[in-house]
Amino acid sequence: MPMIVFAVVLSAALLHATWNAIVKSAGDKFLTTIMVTAAAAGIAAVLLPFLTAPARASWPYIGASVLFQITYFLLVARTYQVADMSQTYPLMRGTAPLLVALVTVFQTGDSLSHIAWIGVVGICVGVFSMTLDIKLHHRKGIYLALLNALVIAGYTLIDGYGVRRSGAPAAYTLWIFLLTGLPLAIWAVAVKRVTFIPYVARHWHIGIVGGTGTTASYGLALWAMTIAPVAVVAALRETSILFGTLIAGLMLKEHIGMRRIIAACIIASSAAVLRLA
Repeated sequence: MPMIVFAVVLSAALLHATWNAIVKSAGDKFLTTIMVTAAAAGIAAVLLPFLTAPARASWPYIGASVLFQITYFLLVARTYQVADMSQTYPLMRGTAPLLVALVTVFQTGDSLSHIAWIGVVGICVGVFSMTLDIKLHHRKGIYLALLNALVIAGYTLIDGYGVRRSGAPAAYTLWIFLLTGLPLAIWAVAVKRVTFIPYVARHWHIGIVGGTGTTASYGLALWAMTIAPVAVVAALRETSILFGTLIAGLMLKEHIGMRRIIAACIIASSAAVLRLA
């Protein structure tokens, strides 16, 4: 993997961990998630007039991705209602890249080197290891997390190939965020107006930061997918778990046990292996 692509995907992972930490530390995670997607849609609406539109061949991918993205956010909200984020987030993010790798190899014909496979599997193992010291009391949380992993793998594959047909990675990304965030914002205003509007008035700055972070994070990842294999980028992006652990320990002052430190080392070493792929 070229050094520039490696650095860009790691930057995307750091941004992803940062905006997720913002959501995690917020008082109302559901309303904050909606606010972040709405802010991302607003950013997209401002920037899109200045960008060349994606090629016509990529629009079916944009439409399919939007459906998957909306499903993803709704499942995230539902999952966090029955289980903690720290319990389900690693399951969602750790399963998805392995599914992406399997599909790209067996269905699309893309091949991965032995080194790439070692890196992909290593990152997945490291992410799963993050959950070994956690006990889930609700099986429903596990099922929802694994279901959302399928959704994440779905939109990753869709966008990995759609962005290559777009000829305009930035515009492709922004259209997805606009068409995803807009209906979610409309729904929140229509159904939860009494709580949503006052919440936005108090915490709008969090929405701006989170919306900027998620837009930049996914945009950088999609750009990388135009150059490197989708499966490799998808796996490397999950180093966000590593950054999330560092943020939790250093900034949020959460206790990080030895098992999670070992898991973080596995993720970091596997990321280094992907650099050689």
